[in-house]
Amino acid sequence: MIRRRTFLACAAAGLTVVGVTAQPAAARPAPTASVRLLALNDFHGNLEPPSGSSGTAIDENGNAVPAGGAAYAAAHLKQLRNRDTLTVAQGDLIGASPLISAAYHDEPSVQFLGDVGVTASAVGNHEFDEGYQELRRIQNGGCHPVDGCSPAGTWPGAKYDYLGANVLLKKNDRPAIKPWTIRRVNGVRIGFIGLVTKTTPNIVTAEGIKDLKFQDEVEAANRAARELKRRHVRAMVVLVHEGDQVKSGERPDECGVVPGAGTRIAQQADPEIDMVLSGHTHQQYVCSVKDPAGHARLFSSGSSFGRVITEVNLKVDRRTGDIVRSSVNADNHVVTRDVPPDPATQTFVQTWKDRVSVIADKPIGKITADLTRAPSAAGETALGDVIADGQLAGTKDLGAQVALMNPGGVRTDLVYKASGSEGDGVVTYGEAFAVQPFSNVMGVTSLTGAQIDALLEQQWTAAGEKILQPSANLRFAIDRGRPVGDRVSAITIDGAPVDPAAVYKVAANNFLLGGGDGFSVFTEGKDQVLGAIDLDAFVAYFAAQGTISPPALNRISGR
Repeated sequence: MIRRRTFLACAAAGLTVVGVTAQPAAARPAPTASVRLLALNDFHGNLEPPSGSSGTAIDENGNAVPAGGAAYAAAHLKQLRNRDTLTVAQGDLIGASPLISAAYHDEPSVQFLGDVGVTASAVGNHEFDEGYQELRRIQNGGCHPVDGCSPAGTWPGAKYDYLGANVLLKKNDRPAIKPWTIRRVNGVRIGFIGLVTKTTPNIVTAEGIKDLKFQDEVEAANRAARELKRRHVRAMVVLVHEGDQVKSGERPDECGVVPGAGTRIAQQADPEIDMVLSGHTHQQYVCSVKDPAGHARLFSSGSSFGRVITEVNLKVDRRTGDIVRSSVNADNHVVTRDVPPDPATQTFVQTWKDRVSVIADKPIGKITADLTRAPSAAGETALGDVIADGQLAGTKDLGAQVALMNPGGVRTDLVYKASGSEGDGVVTYGEAFAVQPFSNVMGVTSLTGAQIDALLEQQWTAAGEKILQPSANLRFAIDRGRPVGDRVSAITIDGAPVDPAAVYKVAANNFLLGGGDGFSVFTEGKDQVLGAIDLDAFVAYFAAQGTISPPALNRISGR
């Protein structure tokens, strides 16, 4: 039985938990109404169980366990749901998605989320990946203007409301997206306010949001709170696609956040707002912060890719209509795969998996010879180099100057000989997907030259070595004969020696950015922004190059 963490265990001193007491058998209704919220964030179209590091979550015992997958999420949601439950989400439900969802503009994922009961979601930055008009189509229905209808027929529109109180039309400052919604459950009303990170213009394609402006999150939340109050709604929940980072290995209910953009919103938003459910950073945490009136307020997040469901139990005072803060408790449940998967969802996912097989056979480019993971004496590989080059090209719009790829994320070789009827040298989408199947999200972080040096020294640990694969403009030398911690030298970017005090924009996947494979220096980076999934960058690079030859293995020198 998964324990439930009492939210106020980490709250301000002097506040206590209100217990649930038995009510006498009388006609008079209870003075409070029980409500349960179930929340998801950053699903990113992961209908199939994600694999690799993206397919595990740290459980309450501190162990990495297999997690995620729509059929398992549906099963867990059914177990957690009661008659007084509302299911909500914090954005990036679509975008940066695996092929099974992305091939059909994420309609399968939106269908699944509606089917499992999501009633409202903040809009995330990735909901704008295909532009504002495409988001309107996903919300309201209709076939794609270029690709037409999916095999399922005319898209009926999302069953849930996308919310974005800080997304405004430039021409008149009116809401571009519904700012809030009111839901009734167990005889009481709860207002949900949606927000997206105000940095969205810096991390999505400008053309798709050219008619929009993104207001400060706190300012927009406060305006929405005033509007809800005018409608006599006192129970208020913010769903915000912004959050904070945590230390690597944090258990789901711990609060190890490094205060940042998410904490600012949670602390500064109108005191009328009772809790802040967050996302965007793909982290899991359950925290208590003080609102501007000094009262404890829940601030939580539930990982990503459908690996965690946040359960919040609360009581609403029937007389005032407000949430009783002392009644709030929250628990992050890992979506383990040790339960029977939901049969209907299994069938649904398999249907879309069968449909996408046609796309998997589509050619994306050519190679002149095998691109393999065979390392040079220094540990450099041809395929790793090409992936790093593609990741740099795919994150240039985020300011990236160099890119680094973890060797464990390169899962198979690209061979010249045809695997089917596509012809020798032809690379198919399915083959590219086999090379990078994890649907890791690309990102860019700021590191000093000294931190880059320290990062490259982390290629050797007690567990062995993992040589990072660099983009063509990043070069360094290694000497395995020297002590661990002093093996890297001659680091250059674009031919110039790296300045220890200068700041550089480094691209990597979210696994590395989170300190994966022991590269903890990545977690010290500043101003992190996330972009497309790694496979999309790889495929786009092939499209731009047309034909790729194995590069010379001269980016890493030494032995």
